[in-house]
Amino acid sequence: MTMRNQPTARQVRLGSELRKLREAAGRTAKEVAALLGSSSAHMSQIEAGSSAISEERLRRLAAHCACTDEKLIDALVAMATDRTRGWWDDYRGILPQVNLDVAEAEHHAAFLREVVIAYVPGLLQTPDYARAVFSYMRPELPESELAPRIEHRMRRRSVIEGDNPTPYETIVHEFALRVRVADRQTSLRQLRSILDEIEQGHAAVRVIPTDQDGFAGAGASMVYADGPVPQLDTGLRDAPTGVVFIDAVAQLQKLRTLLRRVEDASLDPVASRDFIHRLAKEL
Repeated sequence: MTMRNQPTARQVRLGSELRKLREAAGRTAKEVAALLGSSSAHMSQIEAGSSAISEERLRRLAAHCACTDEKLIDALVAMATDRTRGWWDDYRGILPQVNLDVAEAEHHAAFLREVVIAYVPGLLQTPDYARAVFSYMRPELPESELAPRIEHRMRRRSVIEGDNPTPYETIVHEFALRVRVADRQTSLRQLRSILDEIEQGHAAVRVIPTDQDGFAGAGASMVYADGPVPQLDTGLRDAPTGVVFIDAVAQLQKLRTLLRRVEDASLDPVASRDFIHRLAKEL
């Protein structure tokens, strides 16, 4: 079977989940490979996401590992057999793989929750706002590199604006709404765009005011993507090396706790909408 040179984050996650099933059953890769009529080397490749696995073999693996959670097994089979070409594949070889992985994670999420402190969430950014951010962070990029990044970011909005939108909630700090990444008009259009998304039901937005007491979550920016089953939830956080995908149970629990704390520090959606209205009037 053909080896993948650069498996996607979703393929790596599938392999990780299969390894968890094996380890929970107390079996070695060699033992499971023998039961599947394969080699331990091939089993390692599957668990690394660099080799595919068929539905038949996946279900046999689950049975040999005494996994009886049918919803989880069906979700893993869906991950293993999905051959749909997503719109993000148009950017393969043009943008870094992580950009494609983020779009794919959003596409497959059952629910999206996001916390942002410094910038307006990517899913809500206008083209002018996105251009200003990319141009500042990567001033060396020529237009040929900048344009596809902006286009990709705009196409990501289809996950909340499409025919079958994913429920999306975001908590935004007042700082992100006030900072002028470009000029007054860019900021005004951005605030009006957020209000439009709220009115159309594409996003539930909550704001953390700068005068909120007891908020120490300056580093709280993250995305939490609900999976088809709780075991397949995914966290995304920025790191010096780029976006990090989180699937460890303890770390996901920590992110859920952080989400609750940040939500407690924010205004409710109605008050947040009114807050953004006031900010727009002040510009």
